[in-house]
Amino acid sequence: MHRRGFIKASLLTLPLPATRAMASPPPVVLELFTSQGCSSCPPADALLGELASRPGVIALAWHVDYWNSLGWRDAFARPEWTERQKSYARHLQGEVYTPALVVNGATMLVGSDRSAVQRAIEQAVPPAAAVTLRRTASGLVAEIGATPAPVTGMLATYYPRQTTQVGAGENGGRQLVEYRVVRDVTRLDGLATRITLPPVSEKFGAVLLIQDASWHVVGAADLPPD
Repeated sequence: MHRRGFIKASLLTLPLPATRAMASPPPVVLELFTSQGCSSCPPADALLGELASRPGVIALAWHVDYWNSLGWRDAFARPEWTERQKSYARHLQGEVYTPALVVNGATMLVGSDRSAVQRAIEQAVPPAAAVTLRRTASGLVAEIGATPAPVTGMLATYYPRQTTQVGAGENGGRQLVEYRVVRDVTRLDGLATRITLPPVSEKFGAVLLIQDASWHVVGAADLPPD
């Protein structure tokens, strides 16, 4: 027993090859569908903010509008974000609810269920295409590796962190802290290996998503605010 333990300890102390030690984890895209009018959503918002700090995690919060008629109007909500959630529900044969978290476009689950979310992240299939996104003096430049066809591209800009004092509805009287809130989207047609995009203010972040016909994420890159 002592010898086996010694061998195991010795193996654990062997240095990793430099390329492996420095390799970045494959990206995992987390898309949270949430609302300021939903009392179940703040824990999911907080969890998304926590997960977004992990290496390799690319997080976006889409604020849906179907809570807006129930006492509080979410300033970040848009009908287009609701339609995105409905599209995921159709592709994944799921329901439309909040807080809903979609992982790599392939799995939808309750966004506040920490253990289930962790399992989904661990089991996520890494995107096949290498994607980078960087700022230049004239705008953003994206480089996209080989992808299956057909694919669609989308550039989403986001507020890294927002604080809202909610005056009514289920969260009335609460101050909500929200993370990675989507503010705008640009659809990309005719994807190439290198794309030049309009500039994005350094106070905002940007995420480039490449998805296949089933809406699975096949490539993604995150450009945090400076």
